[in-house]
Amino acid sequence: MATLYDTLGVKKGASQDEIKKAYRKLAARYHPDKNPGDASAEEKFKELQAAYDVLSDPDKRKQYDTYGSTNGRTGFDPRNADFGGGSFTINDLGDLGDLFGGLFNRGGRSQSQRRPERGADVEVSVNVSFEDSLRGIETKIPVEMTTACRECGGSGAQPGTTPVICPECNGRGVVSESQGLFALSQPCPRCRGNGTVIEKPCAKCGGSGRERRTKNYTVKIPAGVKDGTRIKLKGKGEPGANGGAAGDLVVITRVAPSERYERRDADLVIDVPVTYAEAALGAMVEVPTPYGERLSLKVKAGSQDGQLLRMRGHGAPKLKGSGRGDLLARLRVTVPKKLSKQEREALETLKKVSHENPREVFES
Repeated sequence: MATLYDTLGVKKGASQDEIKKAYRKLAARYHPDKNPGDASAEEKFKELQAAYDVLSDPDKRKQYDTYGSTNGRTGFDPRNADFGGGSFTINDLGDLGDLFGGLFNRGGRSQSQRRPERGADVEVSVNVSFEDSLRGIETKIPVEMTTACRECGGSGAQPGTTPVICPECNGRGVVSESQGLFALSQPCPRCRGNGTVIEKPCAKCGGSGRERRTKNYTVKIPAGVKDGTRIKLKGKGEPGANGGAAGDLVVITRVAPSERYERRDADLVIDVPVTYAEAALGAMVEVPTPYGERLSLKVKAGSQDGQLLRMRGHGAPKLKGSGRGDLLARLRVTVPKKLSKQEREALETLKKVSHENPREVFES
């Protein structure tokens, strides 16, 4: 017989992370919104929910591992049991009544079918220029998501009508079949465990109660965001089920790279070209900032190619805390491709009088 573990495709000793990963993968595949009108997919989705409801709860999982089940559903319903002509309620079981009370609710439907379900989170990317990432912007973002059907208000029933109590299970969502000592319970085939049936489905959503549509949100992108920064808008995701809370909208920033500046957290790095003479003798050079300023930078005599000079407080805004990072000037000593006669003569003279041996390290 299949078990709840078989339903999720995991081994009995699977970890909670493995169970969660397996559930999410299968739930995404069989979700009713992805399989409109497919009754078998809807039934499979409910089985997955029921299995995950038990295996994700340590106490329920322990009870299940002890007493077992069939096809991902509780194996028997002691409320309807008949012991030799004398019927009784679950309360007559004493301590066992407390145990089975945790597996069944009083209406006869599994707890997973009535429990409020939080709506799914929705992720969307927004492209941001390097300049806008430093100063922050407010922008409108179109988001496609599953929402309650506007025609039927999410009921799934044709406007002017409402779902009715299932006549086969009387709204319990499950039907029981006597198996001697106990009664086996399974989801009602008429209402598929919902407890209600829709006699006149909504023409717009086909009875699902949901539709895909695009909603526009105004999102504030704070100054200092980096590529991949996640901004969460609580409660702006897909609506929950059975009164559950809505999911969140997660906006992921995709910041375009700068042609001039390299990002290192809140610090920015800029290459500053200097001549050999400026690096050797020292000089004052101007460095542009991303905010339109030009700062004077002192290059000390004897500065080397690749050396970093820090200009504090002129980098990117810090997302956590206040202030800005630093602007790092990376010196790049340039070598002229063409020399004038005077430059050549000056360098020839320097070459003759110079005692520097940069390859001295090779001689040891």
